[in-house]
Amino acid sequence: MSERLPHPPSLGRASVVAGPVSIELTAAQIDRVVRQASGAGNMSVLLAGLQGARGTIQDNQRMLEDPRMSRSLLLGLIVLSGFPADGSEIGVIDLAHKLDLGESTTFRYVATLLSVGLIERDPSTRRYSLAR
Repeated sequence: MSERLPHPPSLGRASVVAGPVSIELTAAQIDRVVRQASGAGNMSVLLAGLQGARGTIQDNQRMLEDPRMSRSLLLGLIVLSGFPADGSEIGVIDLAHKLDLGESTTFRYVATLLSVGLIERDPSTRRYSLAR
């Protein structure tokens, strides 16, 4: 049921009917609203679920050898989890050494993560961080 609201005094005695309001948002605006409402960046929500994947390849060897698991997806998640959660930057070589992965393999995963918008590259430092 609609509620009748009075007009502001400057508009006289007429009243208006308050009804539903519709607002259209772009995908980027929705993402911003969700991030601000959660109090976290879009990556921190995702990375919270990756806590078990953090570490080196050796730390996750059992999962990587499990035939029920997708090795490439696990490796991608391990690479993603290797980025500092605080938003600081890391280079591909440092990331590869941190995860005990080959540099070219790490670069391919980083290039993929960059192309889908999960990480960002600073052109001046040529280092990467989680997307904000």
